[in-house]
Amino acid sequence: MRLNGKVAIVTGASRGIGRQIALQLADAGAKVVVNYSSNEAKALEVVQAIEQAGGEAAAIRANVGRLNEVEALFTETLERFGRLDILVNNAGIMGVVPIAEVTEDMYDQHFDINVKGTFFACQQANLHMAQGGTIINFSTSIAGAMLPGYSIYAATKGAVEQITRQLAKEFGPKGITINTIAPGQVATDLFLNGKSEELIDSYRRMNAFGRLGEVEDIANAVELLVSDKARWITGQTIRVNGGFN
Repeated sequence: MRLNGKVAIVTGASRGIGRQIALQLADAGAKVVVNYSSNEAKALEVVQAIEQAGGEAAAIRANVGRLNEVEALFTETLERFGRLDILVNNAGIMGVVPIAEVTEDMYDQHFDINVKGTFFACQQANLHMAQGGTIINFSTSIAGAMLPGYSIYAATKGAVEQITRQLAKEFGPKGITINTIAPGQVATDLFLNGKSEELIDSYRRMNAFGRLGEVEDIANAVELLVSDKARWITGQTIRVNGGFN
């Protein structure tokens, strides 16, 4: 499943799942654009780790909730590496609040980053991605559950799943696959922030293995889907969640 000669953009790659995806794609031979919105130092740490392992990477800042910055991300990627083969739309935010506490600003921010960012990155991929490329979007397995406080976050991810499904045949003539990965609960700062140990333990008990997912569990699925082993898989949402229900 080598990716030699391929170029990948991973949005939100300065930490957590995105960081691990960037590291593994680079280890498989891809040149990786480590996208970040604000934490340049963390993004440069990822680039340094890739380069120290013999890979090639570049950190490019872009807030994916702004169309002009999404366009600039793709322009700079093409200027630096000359092509694009893989897009991983990992950047996202997750607010867990009761509906009574959701503000208009919170709503707009979630849909700008989680939905608008994904949609227009896919648009740019349609314009610039090489024949036979691969797009991976991100949803959540919580979209298939009913948990208090997740309405706004799950709503954005339901939209992402439909974006993936509806775009599959548009990308088909270029041989581009597009799929969504929907992780279960993964031990990242994004997920753990603000949760009590009691609540986290309850999430561990919701899957078949009694543990939280690790970032490697998700990155491994991405690595499979961007490889030639998965050329017959497109338009799908794949729940990578250890049997969460």
